[in-house]
Amino acid sequence: MRTPRTAAVLLAALALAVAGCSSSGGKGSEEKAEGGTGGKPATTERLKIAMVTHSGEGDTFWDIVQRGAKDAAAKDNVEFLYAANKEGKEQAQLVQTYIDQKVDGLVVTLAKPEAVKDVVKKAVAAGIPVVTINSGGRFSQEVGALSHIGQDESVAGEAVGEELNKRGRKKAVCVIHEQGNVSLEERCAGVGKTFAGTVENLNVDGTNMPASTSSIEAKLQSGQDIDAVVTLGAPFAAASVQAKESAGSEAEIDTFDLNAEVVKRLKAKEVGFAVDQQPYLQGYLAVDELWLNKTNGNVIGGGKPVLTGPALVTEKDVPALEKLTADGTR
Repeated sequence: MRTPRTAAVLLAALALAVAGCSSSGGKGSEEKAEGGTGGKPATTERLKIAMVTHSGEGDTFWDIVQRGAKDAAAKDNVEFLYAANKEGKEQAQLVQTYIDQKVDGLVVTLAKPEAVKDVVKKAVAAGIPVVTINSGGRFSQEVGALSHIGQDESVAGEAVGEELNKRGRKKAVCVIHEQGNVSLEERCAGVGKTFAGTVENLNVDGTNMPASTSSIEAKLQSGQDIDAVVTLGAPFAAASVQAKESAGSEAEIDTFDLNAEVVKRLKAKEVGFAVDQQPYLQGYLAVDELWLNKTNGNVIGGGKPVLTGPALVTEKDVPALEKLTADGTR
């Protein structure tokens, strides 16, 4: 697993933060987390923490985020609530619902910041601490969040562009599966910034996988000189492999994000590399930070963005990742 230098330093610091969080508890460090390591939950006051994301149906990425959040919640004596909607307006309504419930903390994504910024500010004004994760990190301070946990999408895209250069690629397609998602747009822009070849964005309907596959296939059929397809979510890697075969293309398929299917395809050399932003950490650290803030006044990262990626994963990393992805933690 290769990590860009700027992110590597922050990931090292992040590892220390995780160690510190995992050893915290109501009775002291002798009690281990219930979620992944066994033991009893903290004896601090029972809290209610809600997470609202922009996830669409069937996106395995968010299953992993929730796994991390639930493990932290079990350790911290927290009731964890989750809701999602890919539309910004509906996502804002879900946040308002949790404000009305007077939850003790909120975790939100800012994929469509214009739609949700005002209601997130409203939560902060109501005394509900907020941590943003995954998307829209540059808007996190503006809405008053404690911090943002995720990868820098521009840096991640730049890392992909550099890797494509190393692999001798000349023409790439960057597949955007959700129009208007600022993080996806930042990823493709980052690829274009460092890639020495040409890159073209392709918008597909991420809620309709057969239609997405057909769109990618048509693009490859019309552009036989395309030698790289970059997808921005793990489920679209498999779709692109299928599209490549149907189009008779020789393009390499590369992807953002990791799941068991992507690891399988890395092993089979059907996918060249994947960008791992460690979604488990995004869920775990967000809940843990809100608990620590409530019980001990802590802010992970001192209010600065806490990076969980990017790291580039290839077939060489498969042996270390197969069990973890099967278990739903990577």
